[in-house]
Amino acid sequence: MSKIPESVSKAWDDKEGPIVFTTVNKKGVPNAIYATCVSKANEETIVIADNYFDKTRKNVQSGSKGSLLFITSEGKSFQIKGSIEYHKEGLLFEDMKQWNPAEHPGHAAVALKAEEVYSGSEKLL
Repeated sequence: MSKIPESVSKAWDDKEGPIVFTTVNKKGVPNAIYATCVSKANEETIVIADNYFDKTRKNVQSGSKGSLLFITSEGKSFQIKGSIEYHKEGLLFEDMKQWNPAEHPGHAAVALKAEEVYSGSEKLL
């Protein structure tokens, strides 16, 4: 797990629209979803609320790594790749319950721990 570069952290604050979150199943088949209920927990972790996951939940619980793609209001893209943790209790879960809209179930907080970070094709971490 590594610290997200400051430039990417600042870009996160300027992200626009949903993110794309990708996992893989045990056979290596990718699954990508749009997610709108996301937050930067700290300088190493992005949290996605598990509101309506199915294949994504199964992939995460089977040990999938993941990637997250977002775009800024200026059209610059960033990708964060890393390991994933599934939290149904604890600090990350409780924090997610605070910012996740009340009309969504918030089954769990899915924490993507940064291991690689890209700006377009340029590797930053």
